[in-house]
Amino acid sequence: MRNVISRCPVCAGRLKVTRLQCDQCDTVIENDFALSRFDYLSSEELSFVETFIRCRGNIKEVEKALGISYPTVRSKLDQVIRRLGYNEKACQDTEEEKRESVLKALEQGEISAEEALEILK
Repeated sequence: MRNVISRCPVCAGRLKVTRLQCDQCDTVIENDFALSRFDYLSSEELSFVETFIRCRGNIKEVEKALGISYPTVRSKLDQVIRRLGYNEKACQDTEEEKRESVLKALEQGEISAEEALEILK
């Protein structure tokens, strides 16, 4: 069985799924079905995402697994984030928000003073 293609070979536009068929009874369903954002990633990008998840988002582990540098991991991650339709800066806290978050966690006993200092460095 072949993997579904997500881009038109003529114009590179996004393809949509319009027909599904059961392997066992050959029932066919036709409609407009959406592919996930991940279906539009290249095989290289999908492989990177799988490695990133397998390494639990630890960039140092991704570096080791793929044999690439930290800047290359960050660059590939930013590329995947953009290809998924997100702004790579959208989830990054401002320094003030980060400081407030750390102080609140320290105040509530969720982290130690040493951990707070390490995070704020």
